[in-house]
Amino acid sequence: MIERYTRPQMGALWTDEHKFATWLKVELAVCEAMAKAGHIPRQDWTAIRRKAAFTVDRIHQIEADVRHDVIAFLTAVAENVGPAARHIHKGLTSSDVVDTALALNLVAAADLLLEGVTQVRAAAAYQASQHAFTPMIGRSHGIHAEPTTFGLKMALMYDEFGRVENRLKAARKVVGVGKLSGAVGTHAHLDPRIERVVCRQLGLQPAAISTQILQRDRHAEFVTAIALAGASVERWAQEFRHLQRTEVREVQEFFGSAQKGSSAMPHKQNPIIGEQLCGLARVLRGYALTAMENVPLWHERDISHSSTERIILPDATILLDTMLAKLAALVKNLKVDVAQMRANLDLTHGLIHSQQVLLLLVEKGAERDEAYRWVQRNALKSWKSGSPLLDLVAADPDIARIATRRELTACFNLKRHFRFVKRTFRSLGLPIQD
Repeated sequence: MIERYTRPQMGALWTDEHKFATWLKVELAVCEAMAKAGHIPRQDWTAIRRKAAFTVDRIHQIEADVRHDVIAFLTAVAENVGPAARHIHKGLTSSDVVDTALALNLVAAADLLLEGVTQVRAAAAYQASQHAFTPMIGRSHGIHAEPTTFGLKMALMYDEFGRVENRLKAARKVVGVGKLSGAVGTHAHLDPRIERVVCRQLGLQPAAISTQILQRDRHAEFVTAIALAGASVERWAQEFRHLQRTEVREVQEFFGSAQKGSSAMPHKQNPIIGEQLCGLARVLRGYALTAMENVPLWHERDISHSSTERIILPDATILLDTMLAKLAALVKNLKVDVAQMRANLDLTHGLIHSQQVLLLLVEKGAERDEAYRWVQRNALKSWKSGSPLLDLVAADPDIARIATRRELTACFNLKRHFRFVKRTFRSLGLPIQD
């Protein structure tokens, strides 16, 4: 992943230095378990533990000749350990080390992503608390529908990212699995008890069964959870982009005093973070497809998945890590224009209360279809003339026979849309700012 979208802590997980260090961690855990089981002499284990080391440059130098990264790694370590190195990698195949180490990396990456989700939820909870009763227009098909509150909108975001959190936790568990079962998964050269001991020491679950590799449906589930998280990021980034449009102007991304929005137009303040997040989400969806393509491998394994995973696993985790951080900052610093929200509520002269008028007429005894036509014809007049809907329905002879102006006026009260805000917030565990 390019440096522009890489944050240091997540990026460090995918360096060659960290990869080889994790491989060594697995190899040493195996040697220790074998030494305790009496399969490696104590003095040799002591030498391995003390001397096992590598340099990335040396591994790359060896790999240029042998064209096999695990062999190059083992050779570099053996140069430092000496004769006792004959016990390193005993009974293992390359994928035992690579896949188990990859599981450790994916678990660590998942933990960082979960921290990012926590920050997004905290930002959404803050805005929800601040604006629980801030009225705004709700929209369907991009058209004014009925009133809602900005706090409810942000509570919805908080709830959605709770599901993002749950999916990432589930995916973390699915990939948190190691295997040390050999070339075709039969444990022909290493006792399964060693696998159990090593996985327990590393904080992983041993695979119930494997081939030469861990099955790639696990990794596909992990990347799919990341792509779904990216889709939720995009869903809210797009929401804020729409609310920032000149015709709406209800919210705005933070815009610094020295920031510039356009090289040509000095007035521009563009939703650049939201647009960036929407674009990056597309990349994550592509990685999910690639991860699914990696599931059907030949027999006990081929390496068609290996090359793609060197790209998609680092990139997907790095991208989502950055996206979550950017979204959390966007939401936390969001400028909310309460006055503009109120102005937009009044934009359609009361048309947004048409359903309540309809319901009142039905409750008063009118047939629903007939009442619908009465309200609709006045709504259309209001659209064309700009006259308040209340005045039109109160003057309509069919409606006036059934409902008084006082009853109709009550239909235009915003308070009915706030009745269950507190209950919703309580159910989500969200506070409401006094």
